[in-house]
Amino acid sequence: MTTAWSDDQSVPTVTVSTISDPGRGCPVSQPRSDADRMRRRELYDAASGGGGPRLLPWTSPEGKPCYLSSDGRGYLSTLADSIETAQLSMGEELLEYARDATAPSAKTLSATEYRWLARRLTEALADALLVADSRGQRIPDHEEATEDA
Repeated sequence: MTTAWSDDQSVPTVTVSTISDPGRGCPVSQPRSDADRMRRRELYDAASGGGGPRLLPWTSPEGKPCYLSSDGRGYLSTLADSIETAQLSMGEELLEYARDATAPSAKTLSATEYRWLARRLTEALADALLVADSRGQRIPDHEEATEDA
């Protein structure tokens, strides 16, 4: 059975840190051990099903967050996954456009065009943060994962 509802309670945020290359300031890919791979698989399994209500990538007509209670395999779960994917890929395309539009050699846009770009970037960032929050909520605490093992 699948149930969706709205809730106006505050949603906890998730902080993610990465290792950066000090010379370039970009994330560095570290080789994964077998333990890392197993932990990532456990996190994926936990995120894909169960573990409490899922924050959906849309809001109620009143602007309140919507949640879904399911096993992670129903129609609404699949729809939410598809919408998250579309939101993130639209954000990537918008970021590419913004980089091109603000490059030193780019033609200057009008104030209206810059406002449009700022609004779309704001919307894309809000969508990305909602997706990150939703996915972060589905990752179990380290202590819970240890107890389950």
